[in-house]
Amino acid sequence: MSGTSLDGVDAVLADFSSTSSSLRQTFFLPYKESMREQLLALHQPGNNELHRAATISNQLSQIYANAVNGLLENSGLASENIVAIGCHGQTIRHCPEPENRYTIQLVNPALLTELTGISVVADFRSRDIAAGGQGAPLVPAFHQAIFNSSHCHRVIVNIGGIANITSLEPDKAVIGFDCGPGNLLMDAWCYRHTGKVYDKEGAWAATGQVIPALLEKLLALQFFAFPPPKSTGRDLFNLNWLESNLVGNELPQNVQATLLQLTTLSIASAILDYCQNAKEIFVCGGGARNSALIAHLKEALPQKRVALTDSLGVDADWVEGYAFAWLARQAILGLPGNLPAVTGAGGERVLGAVYRV
Repeated sequence: MSGTSLDGVDAVLADFSSTSSSLRQTFFLPYKESMREQLLALHQPGNNELHRAATISNQLSQIYANAVNGLLENSGLASENIVAIGCHGQTIRHCPEPENRYTIQLVNPALLTELTGISVVADFRSRDIAAGGQGAPLVPAFHQAIFNSSHCHRVIVNIGGIANITSLEPDKAVIGFDCGPGNLLMDAWCYRHTGKVYDKEGAWAATGQVIPALLEKLLALQFFAFPPPKSTGRDLFNLNWLESNLVGNELPQNVQATLLQLTTLSIASAILDYCQNAKEIFVCGGGARNSALIAHLKEALPQKRVALTDSLGVDADWVEGYAFAWLARQAILGLPGNLPAVTGAGGERVLGAVYRV
């Protein structure tokens, strides 16, 4: 999995051979700065995009292969022991609007199959979109399979570049949707003003103060008022959008504090609006390691238990990678991977194209 944070590749080894699955091994391979910059550039229209996208797809496939090799080396397993690789690819465009709905994830799955000698499942989102859905979020089906409780209403909050929530209420249909920016805006603003790719534990944001007028303007974006199903990405939440709402004399640390509060309130509001009776909130994704953000979430949701998915036996850093291993398994077995009530698709669909060895 390589997500909207653009920090690198999460590779996980998931074992589904018994009735209860397990996460056997993990491996992280960071992106070089040059790769990150090329991917960011492809989020906007530019010169010779088709060639650049195809070239980077090949480069990404080599990076994914290196991550797989590192994972296998750490696990002591050979490629013959692996049924399939689930590869999400790198999203560069996500346009869920009904009039022109599409999503683009860069990877060359045929090349990845050749490089690893392992079957590859890729292109997970297109089938859901073809069925009238938004192709996102896809992780709620996995959350239901792994984290569901028969007696307690839980919410799983995934804070990657974008934040999404999954409501798991006993005997009720799963609710899940993107609720707004996760780390994406905070990371971009932090990098611009400090040179660091992210604000470790929210320390820089903690030195600033929230700008109420700016927060109000950001929260006025129509996306926040839309009912689910809904999904989003860098196409909507980016530095150009942020800067269009700035006066120009704001202290950078105060903007960072405001962005942290934007993430906090958009998550908390989604929970209170659509799953207010939930007792337990479990957080995963890179944002789970932002202690300032978690502290703010606890303040915003004082009547609920807020903890990391570590408490449920799955390290918060690896939940999304685990999810795409599960989605690959669904595809190999010919089982549906989407939840129509979440994505808006016309029905359950088997997600992903399989490139067999």
